[in-house]
Amino acid sequence: MKSDRQSLIETWRTIIVGEGKSWVLFKHGTCVVITNPTGDIKTQAIDLMKEWGKVTVATPSADFNVIGLRDDPGWIVTCHHPDILSYVGPDEFEGDTEPQEIVIGLLGRSKRGQDAEELEVVHAEHS
Repeated sequence: MKSDRQSLIETWRTIIVGEGKSWVLFKHGTCVVITNPTGDIKTQAIDLMKEWGKVTVATPSADFNVIGLRDDPGWIVTCHHPDILSYVGPDEFEGDTEPQEIVIGLLGRSKRGQDAEELEVVHAEHS
């Protein structure tokens, strides 16, 4: 049986496609794509999260978009930095009814905020 963390890593592997994509995964499901890796990608991701990951209401950092995944269950929640993304899975909601987009977005934004506070890297892949 796979752990939740391993399932999340495998999900991100299917989401992030293309040559030369390095990425770092944080504890609550936020992924930072490192488009120009130089040195330690974990350090680069932490620096990006310190600068761009925190959520402040009534600022661009609180804005988000929700993108439904075609080939995987769940959604990606974007933010004001194009390389910081959060994954929200359908198993995070109760019932059979698909949640409203605002609810998905708020959960994804909350996860990013937690990850920006804790800065706990759980996985990194360097391409």
